Amino acid sequence: MARILEFILNGRKRLDAVPDNRLLLDYLRETVGLTGTKTGCDGGECGACTVLVDDQPTLSCLTLAASVAGKRVDTVESLGANGALSAVQQGFHEKLGSQCGYCTPGFIMASAGLLRKNPKPSEEEIRSALGSNICRCTGYVKIIEAVQHAAKLYAAGEARP
Repeated sequence: MARILEFILNGRKRLDAVPDNRLLLDYLRETVGLTGTKTGCDGGECGACTVLVDDQPTLSCLTLAASVAGKRVDTVESLGANGALSAVQQGFHEKLGSQCGYCTPGFIMASAGLLRKNPKPSEEEIRSALGSNICRCTGYVKIIEAVQHAAKLYAAGEARP
C-alpha cells in the first residue's frame, strides 16, 4: 500500500506518494536525492543516518517515512545559509571534528539537535547527546571539542546551530 506524505523537509513543503514500508532514510536518499544522510549499520546502532524530526534527533534507518506526516524534517543539507556554515559545521571544520567524514552528517545533526534544545551544554550533556553515534576513526575528543566550539559560536550569535 502507499499513502500521500505531506510534511516540511528542510524548510520546504513536500507532497509525495510513499509505500507504507518505505524508510525515511531510503525516501530521503532515493526519492528526494538528499544523500548527506548516510546508510551505516541499517539497524539503528551507528547514528550515521541521524536527521532532526521537529528538532529531535531521529534515526532515519528505523523511521518509516509515513510517520513524519505533518512534521518538520531537517537533514544535514538544511544547515548553513547563503554559503555560510552553521555553528556545528564550523565547529567540526575548525576543530577537526571529522576524519573520514562518513559519520560526520549524523554527528552534526545530533549536535544541532542538542544546541537547538540546550545552547550551553556541558561536556557530559554533549557526550550523552552523541552517545548513539559511532565514529570508527577518532577517539571522540575532537568531536566533543567541535561541539563545544559550536556552542560558543552559537551563544556569541556568530552562527545558528
